[in-house]
Amino acid sequence: MDAVILAGGKGERLGRLTSNTPKPLIKIGNKPLLEHQIFLLKRSGVKNLWILSGHLGDQIEDYFEDGERWGLRIHHLTEAVPLGTAGAMKQLELLVKDDFVLFSGDVMLDIDLYRLTKFHKAHKGSVATIVVHPNDHPFDSDLVETDTNNQVISFLVRKDKVHPKSLLFKNLTNAGIFIFSPEIFKYIKKKEKSDLEKDIFEAVLKSGGKIFAYNTPEYLKDVGTIARLKRVRADYSSGKITRLNLKNKRKAIFLDRDGTINEHDGTHNVRFSSFKLYPFTAQAIKKINKSDFLAIVITNQPAIAKGFIRVEELDRIHKKMETELGREGIKVDAIYYCPHHPEKGFYRELAELKINCSCRKPKIGMIRQAVRDFNIDLNSSYFIGDSTVDAECAKRAGLKFIAVETGYGLSDGRYAVPEDTVVTRNLYRAVSMLL
Repeated sequence: MDAVILAGGKGERLGRLTSNTPKPLIKIGNKPLLEHQIFLLKRSGVKNLWILSGHLGDQIEDYFEDGERWGLRIHHLTEAVPLGTAGAMKQLELLVKDDFVLFSGDVMLDIDLYRLTKFHKAHKGSVATIVVHPNDHPFDSDLVETDTNNQVISFLVRKDKVHPKSLLFKNLTNAGIFIFSPEIFKYIKKKEKSDLEKDIFEAVLKSGGKIFAYNTPEYLKDVGTIARLKRVRADYSSGKITRLNLKNKRKAIFLDRDGTINEHDGTHNVRFSSFKLYPFTAQAIKKINKSDFLAIVITNQPAIAKGFIRVEELDRIHKKMETELGREGIKVDAIYYCPHHPEKGFYRELAELKINCSCRKPKIGMIRQAVRDFNIDLNSSYFIGDSTVDAECAKRAGLKFIAVETGYGLSDGRYAVPEDTVVTRNLYRAVSMLL
């Protein structure tokens, strides 16, 4: 697979740092950002790379030349007139004949490209795969809306520099990493300025083309501001960037939802209008975000099978949770829910969901899916919850368990709990014990 790097941005928000230096040549450690990307591509088996530059592009070409020093072939194309991210890509229409990976030249990353490529190939007929991730600044990021099969249904592109405060969203940020089919070129008009996010992706969806989102917790951070550049440099120095690659086993803290993250009345019938995070939740998850642990929510939602709420309302509830956390610069890495319930006899129940499934806690189907998705090491991971069902689920999965006194506070009596089970006041106290 060929690779393309868009390296034409001016980097105006970086001030004097980019007045005489193109943003992709800013150093992270002892190497330019673009060189880190090239090393990743080389490790991933890429042989042929196109660098599309504009502003101060001659410096990029002088530094990398034909790529011989890095063991791959580098081709340079420099725009005389900026035509946007899509307009720049159009230059490759007659040069690239197969699927190709594209990086934005201002993103520091270390991801498992083999895993990404496998995902793309599994979704046949896809015009594009977009790499997405939850991040800690969603209000000034372009966001992606997906269905339960990871197919993109819409894009939330910032009209100004930030989204309106009233926006309700799923925290999935466009990371600026893509795999494209050559079919993408037919949506781009020659010699016309256009951007992938603002123009082309919308055109693909309107025409019925398929775009899929690949969600990863790996390190992906743009260096578009001084603060982010400083953070990226610190993360590089600490080794965090490499540690988060999914080739490495990851640690996770699994979180129950109702009674642990948010208030509930014990009826499993939390509605959008009554959904309320505990006042300590944001700071607890913030602690997880600052660590190398993933924050993964797993929740039984039998109200769907019973007909009490619809999937659409559950989706709005989770958007509300992610939006409120996002305002505080906090994220959860994934949410898994079980909509099933085995018992029949509810007035508006959905027959197809009244089954004895493998995902309803204390069964561990949701945990197993998370392990597949994120290469999680269960031996070094934890579960925090409020019920004996959570305790039994943790036991079956081989997870260390901490109970909280909120919600059920282990009073549901469904399963026996060992006497030495650790019980603490709330989620914040539990996370603080672990970290």
